[in-house]
Amino acid sequence: MRSKNIPEIMAPVGGEEQLKAAVRLGADAVYFGMQNFNARRNADNFAGDGLADTIKYCHSHGVRVYLTVNTLVMDEEIEALHNAVDTAAMAGADAIIVQDLAVARYAHETWPELPLHASTQMAVCNVNGVKELLGYGFSRVVVARELSLKEIQKIIDETDAEIEVFVHGAHCMSVSGNCYLSAMIGGRSGNRGLCAQPCRLDWELDGKDHALSLKDLSYISHLKELCNAGVSAVKIEGRMKRAEYVAAAVTACRDAMEGRKPDLETLRAVFSRSGFTDGYLTGKQGPDMFGYRTKEDVTAAKDVLDKLAKLYEKEPQTVAVDMLLYAQENEESQLTASDYNGNIITVTGDIPQKAINRPISEDSARRSLEKTGGTMFKLERLDCTLGEGIMLPASSLNEMRRKALDGLLELRTNTPVYTKNDSKENLTVLPQSSPLNTRDKVTYRYRFEKASQIFEDIEDDAIVILPISEIEKKADLLSHFGENLAVEMPSVLYPGNEERLANRLAVLRDKGLTKAVCGNISTIRAARTAGLQILGGMELNIINSVSLEEYRKLGLKDAMVSFELSFAKVRKLQNALPFGLVCYGYLPLMKLRSCPKRGPKGCADCSGLNYLTDRMDEHFPLICRGKEYSELLNCVPLYVGDKSIPRCAYRLLYFTIESPEECRRISVMFKTGKTPEFRRTGGLYFRDLQ
Repeated sequence: MRSKNIPEIMAPVGGEEQLKAAVRLGADAVYFGMQNFNARRNADNFAGDGLADTIKYCHSHGVRVYLTVNTLVMDEEIEALHNAVDTAAMAGADAIIVQDLAVARYAHETWPELPLHASTQMAVCNVNGVKELLGYGFSRVVVARELSLKEIQKIIDETDAEIEVFVHGAHCMSVSGNCYLSAMIGGRSGNRGLCAQPCRLDWELDGKDHALSLKDLSYISHLKELCNAGVSAVKIEGRMKRAEYVAAAVTACRDAMEGRKPDLETLRAVFSRSGFTDGYLTGKQGPDMFGYRTKEDVTAAKDVLDKLAKLYEKEPQTVAVDMLLYAQENEESQLTASDYNGNIITVTGDIPQKAINRPISEDSARRSLEKTGGTMFKLERLDCTLGEGIMLPASSLNEMRRKALDGLLELRTNTPVYTKNDSKENLTVLPQSSPLNTRDKVTYRYRFEKASQIFEDIEDDAIVILPISEIEKKADLLSHFGENLAVEMPSVLYPGNEERLANRLAVLRDKGLTKAVCGNISTIRAARTAGLQILGGMELNIINSVSLEEYRKLGLKDAMVSFELSFAKVRKLQNALPFGLVCYGYLPLMKLRSCPKRGPKGCADCSGLNYLTDRMDEHFPLICRGKEYSELLNCVPLYVGDKSIPRCAYRLLYFTIESPEECRRISVMFKTGKTPEFRRTGGLYFRDLQ
């Protein structure tokens, strides 16, 4: 782990040019993907035999490499996933960045020495989440972008994890890992690395345009505060950006870290969306956070690209080298080179010739040996032991210099070598027999936004799910439903609210509450601590059998499968943990901490329910969650009551904005298999997700 007050500067790399810019301009670490299983699949990425050479190049320059294996994985991809993790480990990556527990399990069992970093796609934004991941085997957590400095500080103070923070680049409107907008609209999932960024289009709310587009974040002016907080790594977003962007961002971070004034104007010119925002870090959320890419933003880049390209076109000579030249009559010449990290190498060269005109001297030797251009090395000190009246041609000196510096470069790579645990390498493949959930009876679960939506005639074996505030308001709910009542845990919970939630859960538990629906790994820990039975929510993003098994190990009784998974693939899931399917509802597409409805006066004029309009004049409900975050719901409900639904442990009807009468009517319609009279969608259940 790095010293707490000197975080590493981590740069995004989408291809060779970006890599060169990052390494040459002072990044401490880079992150990039291979061809598959990374959240920027449209970047050039790195693969094949060249991956090991790329990592060696970075290591020789003292730059760590973190490989992104941070997308969700389907069952048929498990073998390819194993190959990807094996490739990363054998190539000497310093860590892999992970979202799916299927990836983490295989890596942890098969390459136990390979560090695991939790991707921001895991939506970890509090102490409990970080502690849960530490217990699972992660050493570093990339926390959610929506955190304030105070919240980041609390996580660092109360955990032993390395904490990585985004300090520059694009803001996703939604909490990462909780955005399904691209998948639902166009079949391109952000959780699979192919987000089409529909949020950047012109969404309207109360006359405000581009209501789902945030300015890029920039915390470069706050780097010293983040250093003092104990952040382990400051991360630049932008694996799809050009090399000049990487150059500008790394240079600005390096300048700020070392006490120089960063050039934020050039950084803004190379890429911005109407400027930058630090609203989350400072806790000043509001309309000023919003912005989009204008024509002026695009044209501003042309004035700075050439200047930025020149910054990294040549290899900077940043590594001081001492050399010792030994040349005596009738003996092979020798050149010893050493850097200030203790690396030392000696190479041999030609036998000196008798000098005819000019014998070799220290000055003439230096002129040849200091020609280190094109390498990172710079000759500092030269000591010579030279015989009388001898001569070494410049070509001989140049050849020894080249061999010595190549050898020194190799010594500096220091690429880790991991030991593979072959005895467990196949444990992540579940048996391809015994299909899941063979019982005949279909059970239902009903999720209600308000207790007032609950209707009569709910089955005795059905589970009713409500937000905690609704259960607290109506004391008779616990006595009426007993063990069939479950609290819906907040999907997003920030550090300042963890203790309060724990106290509220304890009170309800003592009154008879037994179950909690958890859509985030942090609330799994909170529910377990409260002694509640854990039911997995849809935001856990489970799309493979291995992840089902891993959540079973974490204490879940059952779990919701992601609605991004097609019915065809649901039917192939194996018997790891009983699972359910959401079969009706206005699906939550985004979770927003920066609410587009919030005005200069905050939430004063808000009813808690608003509607955003897209370019097709579709209206998407925006619903408030206790003023902690908002959820953007789909414009039409999912409904598959008249379809062939795969066998599962339960079917969930997810009610949000419906009236009590509509809830009852839809329930009856669904259970009788009728085709609805209202507009509906089959979601992604009948499409192949990219």
